[in-house]
Amino acid sequence: QVQLVESGGGLVQAGGSLRLSCAASGRTFSPYVAGWFRQAPGKERESIARIIWSNGNAYYADSVKGRFTMSRDNDKSTMYLQMNSLKPEDTAVYYCATKSSPYTSNIDPGRHDYWGQGTKVTVSS
Repeated sequence: QVQLVESGGGLVQAGGSLRLSCAASGRTFSPYVAGWFRQAPGKERESIARIIWSNGNAYYADSVKGRFTMSRDNDKSTMYLQMNSLKPEDTAVYYCATKSSPYTSNIDPGRHDYWGQGTKVTVSS
């Protein structure tokens, strides 16, 4: 069993920055992909960033590309999401998640095995 614990959310003004962290604990942590999702009120949970754990290659949704950067520290079993130039439309609950299988969708929330508890990000205008 893997536990994911997030931190770093909060309230920030538009144009500001936040850094989210997601630390994994439990059995040996070696997912195929780790990702960040977000869910705004009344909307579906969406994938915004993901990283192939073995090689560190990261991929982003168009809505955050150029503003958000995902990284991981393999030694610490921790992933990060640096969020810059935040906009009010980035307001949501942010979740980290991991997936073990390389054969299923990397952006489908239903295909992910473990989830963090969520951390709220509010961007004021």
